[in-house]
Amino acid sequence: MKAISWNVNGLRAVMNKDFMSSFEALDADIFCLQETKLQEGQIDLDLPGYEQFWNYAEKKGYSGTAIFTRLKPESVTLGIGEEEHDHEGRVITLEFKDYYFITCYTPNSQDGLKRLNYRMRWEDAFLRYIKGLDGKKPVIFCGDLNVAHEEIDLKNPKTNHKNAVFLIDSR
Repeated sequence: MKAISWNVNGLRAVMNKDFMSSFEALDADIFCLQETKLQEGQIDLDLPGYEQFWNYAEKKGYSGTAIFTRLKPESVTLGIGEEEHDHEGRVITLEFKDYYFITCYTPNSQDGLKRLNYRMRWEDAFLRYIKGLDGKKPVIFCGDLNVAHEEIDLKNPKTNHKNAVFLIDSR
């Protein structure tokens, strides 16, 4: 199985930058997108051989995820089953016979850490969700976690210690 994960930061914008050529060249079995920034009906992708699953944010032009898969899932779940977190289109889970496959777009804490408390609640909720699934069968997850694990993961680590993506709590 070949899986690709890509934060597109707006799928419509990336479509104008040769997205389809990249998609075809990568030739993945499962192709995950984060930050699609779409509402239903705003794009029509013709992807022969792929099933398409979309999770849209309620807020226009915000967040959103998608999975395109050649492998037929047994079931598909949008969100993590918690009201507080399921309005932003951040998670899609495909259930297969032997495992779960998840794409995730983790909330950013934003400038001035305005959403840090929300982000930390999200982290706890997402961990509960994954652990619940893992109790049934293995979980594979990918996506944009909006965090840098170590200094080597950042261009300028010294200036990022108070940045939302590099806070100790986030890591």
